[in-house]
Amino acid sequence: MTIQQTRPAAELTLRGLVLGAAITLVFTAANVYLGLKVGLTFASSIPAAVISMAVLSAFRGSSILENNIVQTVASAAGTLSSIIFVLPGLVIVGWWTGFPFWTSFLICVAGGVLGVLFTIPLRRALVTHSDLPYPEGVAAAEVLKVGAGEREDGTKADPAEAREGLLAVVLGAIASLFMVLVAATQIATGEFQRYFAAGRGGSAIDISFSLALVGAGHLVGLSVGLAGLLGILVGWGVAVPVLTAAMPDPSSALGAHVMDIWAHQVRFIGAGAIAVAAVWTLIKLARPVVTGLIGTLMAARAKIAAGADERDRDLGAGWIAGMTIACLALSAFVIASFANSAGLAGQSWTLTLTSLPFVLVAGFLIAAVCGYMAGLLGSSNSPISSVGILTVVSCAGLVLLVAAPGASQPLVAFTLIVTAVVFAVATISNDNLQDLKTGQLVGAAPWRQQVALLVGVVAGAAVIPPVLNLLALGFGFAGAPHATARALAAPQATLISALAQGVIGHNLNWTMIGIGVLVGIVFVAIDEVLGRLKWLRLPPLAVAIGIYLPMSATLPLAFGAVVGHWYNGRAKRAADSQRAERLGVLVASGMIVGESLFGVLLAGLIVALSKDAPLAVVPADFAWANPIAVVIFATLVAGLYGWMLARNARS
Repeated sequence: MTIQQTRPAAELTLRGLVLGAAITLVFTAANVYLGLKVGLTFASSIPAAVISMAVLSAFRGSSILENNIVQTVASAAGTLSSIIFVLPGLVIVGWWTGFPFWTSFLICVAGGVLGVLFTIPLRRALVTHSDLPYPEGVAAAEVLKVGAGEREDGTKADPAEAREGLLAVVLGAIASLFMVLVAATQIATGEFQRYFAAGRGGSAIDISFSLALVGAGHLVGLSVGLAGLLGILVGWGVAVPVLTAAMPDPSSALGAHVMDIWAHQVRFIGAGAIAVAAVWTLIKLARPVVTGLIGTLMAARAKIAAGADERDRDLGAGWIAGMTIACLALSAFVIASFANSAGLAGQSWTLTLTSLPFVLVAGFLIAAVCGYMAGLLGSSNSPISSVGILTVVSCAGLVLLVAAPGASQPLVAFTLIVTAVVFAVATISNDNLQDLKTGQLVGAAPWRQQVALLVGVVAGAAVIPPVLNLLALGFGFAGAPHATARALAAPQATLISALAQGVIGHNLNWTMIGIGVLVGIVFVAIDEVLGRLKWLRLPPLAVAIGIYLPMSATLPLAFGAVVGHWYNGRAKRAADSQRAERLGVLVASGMIVGESLFGVLLAGLIVALSKDAPLAVVPADFAWANPIAVVIFATLVAGLYGWMLARNARS
C-alpha cells in the first residue's frame, strides 16, 4: 500500500505579495482621498480578497491561503492610510507646505512596523483565546471559504452548499452596491439628516442608508449594537440638547449650532469615556496579554518539530526584538532630525530621549486597545481618530514638561511628528488582529501573515506621501494657509492639530473630557453589574464609541444588530441551524463587500473627474430622494432576509 504525498498549498508566494502590493495602490489612494474628504476610511481586506480570488483563479496552484496573504498585504497598506488623520496637521498649522517623501515614508514605516510587532504577543490573548466577534475578519474568512468551497473544518463542502454560499455573498454584495449606486446618482439620498428643537436647545436625527453597516451590525451582535444605541441616546438625546441650551448662539442657525456643539463638546465627552473604557479594558486584558507575550517568547525558543502545528507559530523573538530596536532607532533619527530643523537643536536630544519611551510604551498600550476595539466593532467602525485625540493630548503634555519655554509653533509641529509615529502604530494594530483572525479561520500560519503585514506596511508607506502631495497641491486642506473653496475638510487632522495648539498654548478646555471620564466610569460599573447578574452586557467601549461616532455610523449598525439577532433566533429553529446561521454571516459579508468595492470605484471617479458627485443625474436637493431611499433600503433588507428564511424553510 502506497501513501500519496499531497503537495502543501501555496501560501507566502512572490505573486501573492506582488498582487497585494498592486491592489495597495488603488485602496490606499482611495482611502487617503475619502479620509481627507469626509473623515472616514474603509477596511480593504474583503474587497482585496474578492479581487485576489478573481485574479489568482487564472493561475494553477492558487489556494485559499495565498488569497489570504494577498488580502493581508492590501489591508495592512490600506489601513496605514489613516495616518492622514495626523500628518496633514503639519500643513494646516503652516509648518509644511507639502509632504517630504522620506520623512513621511520613514514615519509610516517606523510606526507601522512597530504596530505589526506589538500585535504579535497580543495574538493569542485577543484572537486565539478570545470570543471577540472580529466582524470584518470573520467576513473576509467566509468570503475566502466560499471562493475555495471549504467548510470550517477544512474539508471540502458539498458543491450545492458552496454554490448557495457564493450566491449569498453575491446577493448581499449586489444589494449594497445597488443602494450606494442609487445614492451616488442622487435619485435616493445616502443619508437623512434633520435638526429639531429640543426644549430650549436642539438635536438631530441622522440616518445612513448603508447596508454595509447593517451587515457589520449583524456580525457584531446584539450586545454591541444596543450599547452603541445607548451611546447615541446619551450623546444626542441628553448631551447635545443640554449643551445647546446652556451655550446658545443666536448668530448661528439651529443646524450649525447643533453640529458645532457635537463636534467641539460632545465628541470630547465620548473621547473621555473611551479613555476610561480603554484603560479598564487594558486592566482586564493584562493577564491574557502577559500570558500571550510569555507564550510567544517560549514558542520562539523551542525548536519546531516535524509536523508541528504551523497555525500557532509567530515570528521569532529574535526577529521581534531586532526589528523593534531598529524601528526605535529609525524613530529617533526622524524625531531628532525634525527637532534640529525646527529650531529646537539645543534641546533635540532631550526631546528625542523623552519621546522614545512614549513611542514604545504608549505604542504598545494603544496596540492592545486598538486591537480590542477592532475585534469588538470591526476596523472600519473602530474610532481610531479618538486614539489620535488621546495620543496628541498626552504627547503635548509630555513635551511641555521637558521643553524649555519659548515659541510654541515648533513645539506644536514636534508634537504632531511624535504623534504621527504613535498613530501609525495605532492604525496598523487596528487592522492586523482582524487579518490574523481571518488567518486563524482559514488555517493560515501566523508568522507568514506577519511577514505579509510587514510587506503591506512598506508598500503603503511608499504610496501615501505622493498621494498626499498630489491632494495638497490640487485641493489643499481646510484651515491651512491659502486654503481655497475646494479644500478638503481633513476633519481629524484639523481637530488633532487644534488640540496640539491648545495644550501647548495652555488654552484647552478640559471640562468635556472630564465629564466623559465620569460617564465612562458609570458605564463600566453598569456593565460589571450586568455581568454579575448574567444579563445582556453593554460593553462600555461600545457605549463610548456610540457617543463619539456620528449617529449615521452607529444607528444602522444597531439596526443590523437587532435584525441579525432576530434572524439568528429564527435560524436556530431551522433543520440545519449551523448552515442557516452561516448563511446570515455570508449575506452580511456580501453587504460589506458590495459597498466597499463601490467605494473604491467611486473614489477613483471622484479623483479622475474632479467632481464631488460624478454619477449624479439629478440635483442634490431632489425632492423625492428621501422617500425613495427609505423604500429601496427597506425593500433590500426585507428581500435579503426573506430570501434566507425561505432557503432555511426548504432545507
